[in-house]
Amino acid sequence: MLGKEKNLPLDMDLAAYFKQHRIEEYGRHMLSVRSIKLFFDGALGSRGAAFFAPYDDDPNNNGLLRITPEYITAISKAALEADMGVNTHCIGIRGNRLCLEAYKKALQENPKPDHRFRIEHAQIIEPQDVEKFVSLGIIPAMQPTHCTSDMSFVEDRVGTERAKGAYAWRWFLDAGLVIPCGSDFPVESNNPLLGIYAAVTRQDPEGWPEGGWHSEQRMTIEEAIKGFTIWAAYSAFQEDVLGSIEVGKYADFTVLDKDILEIAPKEILKAKTVYTIVGGKIRYRAK
Repeated sequence: MLGKEKNLPLDMDLAAYFKQHRIEEYGRHMLSVRSIKLFFDGALGSRGAAFFAPYDDDPNNNGLLRITPEYITAISKAALEADMGVNTHCIGIRGNRLCLEAYKKALQENPKPDHRFRIEHAQIIEPQDVEKFVSLGIIPAMQPTHCTSDMSFVEDRVGTERAKGAYAWRWFLDAGLVIPCGSDFPVESNNPLLGIYAAVTRQDPEGWPEGGWHSEQRMTIEEAIKGFTIWAAYSAFQEDVLGSIEVGKYADFTVLDKDILEIAPKEILKAKTVYTIVGGKIRYRAK
């Protein structure tokens, strides 16, 4: 992702700039640059995530927006012309909704059925926003461990009602969307087993809270595994070469000492890596 530039001037030829920096399958799939990263609002922990109503524990603060919706639309229009994706960091309800509206304007001017635009994190939404994700074909790219890291303070920040739409995996999945999962490393651990465990339990490693925090939003184990494999590959236009073990794809996979499809969720964290295979070669072997 092109993520280091700060506020590119909108009077430049953005589409040409994006095409110049596009990289596909460098080093036999080791590096691809197919999307632009934007940062819209702040984080929930710092009370920078953008909401329409103030924070419950900071009544004079609605969060912040780091760029304008118009900027998102302009970048998105250029990205569509350059056949690039756009992945925008959005945490709060206001951030998510305004980004969806900005994407909509770009897509209305340059319709592209398979754009695979994403919202990164999509942490707190309202039910009406799910329909906007679906109608626009926007992918909610989420990090399950954000839920279990934040759950102890979410309701203090935004209250019980808004917390119902926090890390709303089930709402998205039941609407027919896929959720590519990640870790947001180095903010969180890059161990995917922690993410899979968080997705299926909504509990911390010690099993708190009992039954899981807003357990109605949990993923199944199959969905969590897909989130870290084939759905992640799909969100990056790489499902033809990565994400599943099939003839014609790169042999990238990990062998564990436990079948996490069969064991109790609490046992997932005890699974150990036996082999890591990348491009058909053993890159790691347990001693």
